[in-house]
This record gives sequence, C-alpha cells and structure tokens, in this order.
Amino acid sequence: MKYILHIDSSTKVCSIALSNGAQLLELIETDSEKLAHSEKLHVFIEECLKKAGIKPANLSAICVSKGPGSYTGLRIGVSAAKGLCYGLSIPFIAIDTLEAMADSVQSEVEEGTILIPMIDARRVEVFCSIHQNNNTLAKVHARVLDEKPFTELEGKKGYYFGDGAEKAIQYMPLSFTFLKNQNTSAKNLISLAWKKFENNDFEDTAYFEPFYLKDFKAGKPKKVLK
Repeated sequence: MKYILHIDSSTKVCSIALSNGAQLLELIETDSEKLAHSEKLHVFIEECLKKAGIKPANLSAICVSKGPGSYTGLRIGVSAAKGLCYGLSIPFIAIDTLEAMADSVQSEVEEGTILIPMIDARRVEVFCSIHQNNNTLAKVHARVLDEKPFTELEGKKGYYFGDGAEKAIQYMPLSFTFLKNQNTSAKNLISLAWKKFENNDFEDTAYFEPFYLKDFKAGKPKKVLK
C-alpha cells in the first residue's frame, strides 16, 4: 500500500485527499469566502485519515498543490506538508495547481481540445496556463484580461474553468466554453502525484517554497474615524 496525503489550499477551497497509489480513498473539502485554511486544514487531515482507518505512520508521502494562488493559503498548506514530512521522514511532492486542474478535465473532453485553467488573481487579472493533449502550450502566467484578452486563440475551440474563469467570459473567443464547478481540489493532484512518486521525483523539503508567481502585497489598513 502506498498511501499519499494530498493538500490543496491554493484558493478559498480547503481540500484534503487520501489516495492509495492513483486511487482516491477519501476527500474532505470546503469552499469558504473567509479562507478557513488555518482553522480547517489540520482538522480535515485528521478526519480524512480517521475515515480511512489510516495512521500517519502509514503514509508514504505528502503531496501539496504548490501554486499559483493565495499567498496565505499556499503558506499554510506548504507549512503543514513540510511539518508532516519532517515528522514522518517521508518524501515531499509538489504539483503545479493549474496543471492539476487541466489534468482533471483532460479525460472529459475531446482529443485536441484546448484547456485553460484559471485562478482568480483579483480585479481583472487571472493566473492561467494553456494546455492541449497533456501538453503545455503556454506556461503559468498572470494575465490582465482587459489589457491582454485571449485573441491568440481566435478560431480555436476549448474550455476555460476555475474560480477566475467567470470574470473572463467577456474576454474569451466565442468558440470557448466556460466550464462551471471545475475548481481546485486535492483530488486533482492524485494522478500527477502518483507519477512523481513512481519516478522518485521529490522536492527538497527544507528549501521548497510555494510558487506565488507574484509578490505578496499587504492591504492598507482602514482608517478609523474618531
């Protein structure tokens, strides 16, 4: 048995999955506007293992969604993964969040279809990448939709999805379809994580950092009226 615990905290979805090889065993997740990762993540990990009847010592590896996404969410998820890997002396696996989203949809669409996973980067900006037949046509990048719409895809067909996709509707070619309810989830990591596990493709736990893509900018505190 090769039990792998998967953590995705890259967006407002807090998601934990447990797999045996490439098979999903348990999934616990919640979608909260309040970004409840600090409250829910460790609780979900305990619940997930308990439901499966698995002890932490039985785990063979920890996998985390490495970003891009929420700065705070990624920090919490990666910190939790590192702590488990150190405590259990097991390998650390990291998966590109957008690649995992595209991989989860690939089997549901026609061959040759273009896939564009999107993560909300606030305002009219998204983190995205472009995929076709399990190949990456455009690497992960931040795109300001009203400055650089997807005109390079005119005349082609495909799908776009994720929590940043709805605000991209007016900027997409008419030949592209918006897929609803296709967001980040720890279950999306399983297939790619298992391939990495079989190939011993692990991260250096001590030096690994999330893929933020953009520098963190703290919001300005609101003025208090006296």
